[in-house]
Amino acid sequence: MNKIFKIGLIGVFSLFFSCNGNISLPIEEGIYFGTFAVEHYDSYAPTDWSSKGTVTLELKNGRYTYNSDIPPKLCSGNYSIINDKIVFDREGGTEGVSPYFDICLRLDGEYDYTFNGKRLKFSAIRHCNGNYENDINYKYDLKKQ
Repeated sequence: MNKIFKIGLIGVFSLFFSCNGNISLPIEEGIYFGTFAVEHYDSYAPTDWSSKGTVTLELKNGRYTYNSDIPPKLCSGNYSIINDKIVFDREGGTEGVSPYFDICLRLDGEYDYTFNGKRLKFSAIRHCNGNYENDINYKYDLKKQ
C-alpha cells in the first residue's frame, strides 16, 4: 500500500509540473520570428508606456543573429544556457551610441526563458539608461519557423 501511494504521489506531481507551463525544454537551434515589447515605468513619462516591434532570431552552433524592425536592427554574438537562463554575449562595443539610446534594446545579457518546443519566450527587467528612473521590462515572444 505504501509503495502504491508513493507511485501515485509521484504521478500526481509529474502531471502537475508538466501542465503548469513553467518547465522549459532545451532550446532548439533554428530561426525564430515574433515580437518584443519594451515596457517603461518611469517618472518622466506622463503614464506608463511601451514600445513594440518584430524580430527574427537565428540560433545556430552557440551563435545568434538578431534582426529587428527598430534600432538596433542587427546584432550578433554567442549564446548559452546557464542555470535555466539564456545568456546572449553580443559582439561589438558602444562606440557612437547616443547617451539617450536605450542600450538594452541590443540583445545582450541574461534573460529568464521558457521553451515548449515551438514557442520561445524570454524576458529581463533592467535599468539600462540613465534617463529612466525605474526598471524597464524587455519581453520577447518568438515562434520557431
